Amino acid sequence: MEPMRAIEHGNLVHRCFRCGYCKFPSDYVDFNCPSYKTAGFDTYSAGGRMWLIRAWLNNEIKTSPRFADILYSCVACGNCTEQCVYPGFKDQLLDIFEETKGELVGDGLIPPAVRDYFKAITVNGNPYKLPQDERGKWAKGIDIGEYSNQEYLFYVGCVGSYDEVGIKMAHAVGMVLKDSGISLGILGSQESCDGNEVKILGETGLFLKLAEDNIKQFNELGVKNIITLDPHAMNTFKKNYPEQGGDYQVVHYTEILDRLIRDKQIVPAQNRVTVTYHDPCYLGRHHHIYSPPRSVLKSIPGLELVEMRRNRTDAFCCGGGGGNFFTDINGSGEESPARVRIREALDTGASIVAVACPQCAKMLTDAVKAEDIEDKLAVKDVAEILMGSTR
Repeated sequence: MEPMRAIEHGNLVHRCFRCGYCKFPSDYVDFNCPSYKTAGFDTYSAGGRMWLIRAWLNNEIKTSPRFADILYSCVACGNCTEQCVYPGFKDQLLDIFEETKGELVGDGLIPPAVRDYFKAITVNGNPYKLPQDERGKWAKGIDIGEYSNQEYLFYVGCVGSYDEVGIKMAHAVGMVLKDSGISLGILGSQESCDGNEVKILGETGLFLKLAEDNIKQFNELGVKNIITLDPHAMNTFKKNYPEQGGDYQVVHYTEILDRLIRDKQIVPAQNRVTVTYHDPCYLGRHHHIYSPPRSVLKSIPGLELVEMRRNRTDAFCCGGGGGNFFTDINGSGEESPARVRIREALDTGASIVAVACPQCAKMLTDAVKAEDIEDKLAVKDVAEILMGSTR
């Protein structure tokens, strides 16, 4: 594949690495870039990656495993887009990283973990390499039928279907939604990967195939409204699927829970507990959904919600985005994003970290174990906390 010599972003790449403003608000002390925090080198920051991309475009450096690892260590958290001061450029930052990864994919020069991820999706339909007929096992014990003209399709995704932490979360959300009385159905074993991480990792062809198949299925079933468990699925359904002919009303489950509580279809009971909420990047920075999860938690009588030092727009990523949940390129050492975030949560004095994303749930649960603070801090989904106050 011809490298991006004629890339329309060439000028912007140059301006980005010459600027570096995204680092200044905290004078590097609190520079809110997960891969930079892990590696400790400027090369792993947004500007540093742009510097490398510029040199690569100009044939000053060649593609190498090191170059690929640096690019793929980006968790696509969007902090750089929030801090960027160039109007018209900030929305293209992550696209530039994605396009560069796409060039590496086309040339077959990607990290082994990324290659294995693509292969698992292609062969098995999920990154866990598990059978398709196990995809709906999260719903065991919940009377949710297959989708058949209900008002909503509840789309769970790969992590909620196969990961043990994700399954627990999917079950809690499904239970609360079912008990609320709203009309919804699931795809169960017929559900397929949404493709968000596939696209971000640069495999455009595979993403388009996944999107095409999902859109065909949704349209044949008459799907109009989708509730997602995972903000990552919500992201691609809202941003990318319309371009392929899949135009649906897509909401995250916390938005629905917030509405159901306001409409008195769910009435929380008292639960005296101190909770801090972790903003998922794909719910927060990517879609600016900050209030609904907090409103759900605040609706629970007796619950005290305390904020971490970095929250909302400035929230620190758990490190699972950009496919890193599956590739683990940033690792799980002491300065890994999830462990840093869990220490921030512990500092609030809360006994529970509330999450609204299955990838965040798994990353932070593992971080609690790594920090050896399971007796001090628990990771629970917003719906799980709400369910504890309604049952």
